[in-house]
Order: sequence, then structure tokens, then C-alpha cells
Amino acid sequence: MLNLHSATSPRWLAQIEENLDLVLIDHAHCEKKAAGTALNLLFAYVENEPLCRAMTDIVHEELEHFHMVLDLLRRRGVRFRRLPPSKYGRRLAELVRKLEPQRAIDRLLVAGLIEARSCERFGLLRDRLSDRELADFYGGLFESEARHHATYVQLAKSFGDERAVKSRLEELAAAEAEILAASDDPPRMHS
Repeated sequence: MLNLHSATSPRWLAQIEENLDLVLIDHAHCEKKAAGTALNLLFAYVENEPLCRAMTDIVHEELEHFHMVLDLLRRRGVRFRRLPPSKYGRRLAELVRKLEPQRAIDRLLVAGLIEARSCERFGLLRDRLSDRELADFYGGLFESEARHHATYVQLAKSFGDERAVKSRLEELAAAEAEILAASDDPPRMHS
């Protein structure tokens, strides 16, 4: 369903439990970046009406999630602030091919893989966090991340042959697993 080539390590969840405030701040930044990615795709591929409509919905939902995380931070007395970005997103972006339509396919598949990883991790947080407020919060976001992943993968198919898109998704998913395994970032949503 999620097209991931690796499962999150137990080490990640242990690090998260010890750094919940940092992870929540990072999560807010991730929601903001996800909205920005969808908006950039809308502007880049304005001639593709189904993509534009889907990106509009995703931008709205990601910004809603951003506000939800900000509200959670405020309730917990945690100040939202800048964080150095993790290397995960940059390393995935480096894999995007330069020429169209391959560029469109890769941009959509990379966005889809990021959503898939978020979905997988939200499920882990839902099922394993001892902080029940946060566990329930992440459980409430799980479905939308899965839906965003499926939307991005489906839209990629509008730019190329379905078999070629599926093959490229496999390549990118393998690279995503390698990027995650080599991560030396501090505990983050995608570290």
C-alpha cells in the first residue's frame, strides 16, 4: 500500500519518546513544507486540471494540520521555532530528474514517498506512544497521509506509462530506504 522498502527502526521510536517537543516542532515544519510542495506542484503543472484540484485539496489539508500541530505546541507550552532541516528531504529531492515529464513523475513520487513514510510513522506513534494525547493525535492524521501518498502516485501516472512510473517508484523507494538507513540527523519525523 505505501510502497516503502524498509520499516522504521525501533531505535527511531525510542529516540522520539525522549524528544517529543523537538519532534512536534519538526512535525509542524513538515506540514508547512508539505503544503508548499503541493502549492509548487500546482503552479508547475497548471495545465493538468486533476493535479491542480488535488493539490488545492492537499494544500488546504496540510495547512490545517500545520495549525493543529501549532495548537498542540501551544497547549503543551512549547515554543515553535526554526530548526535546521533534516537531510532526508534534500537527499530525496536530489534524485529528481531534470527533464520533463520525468521531472514531474519524480517530484510526485518523492512527495508520495514522504507522505508514505509519514503515514507509517504516524501509525507507529499511534500504536506505541505512552503519551495518549499524542498517540490519538497521530492516529487522527494517519488516514490523510495514506490518501496523500495514493494521490501523488496516481497523479504521477498521468505523466507517463504506468509500468515506467511503477518501476521508478520502486527505484525511488529503494533510495529512500537507503537515505533513511544512513541518516545521522537528530530525532525528527523523517530521520
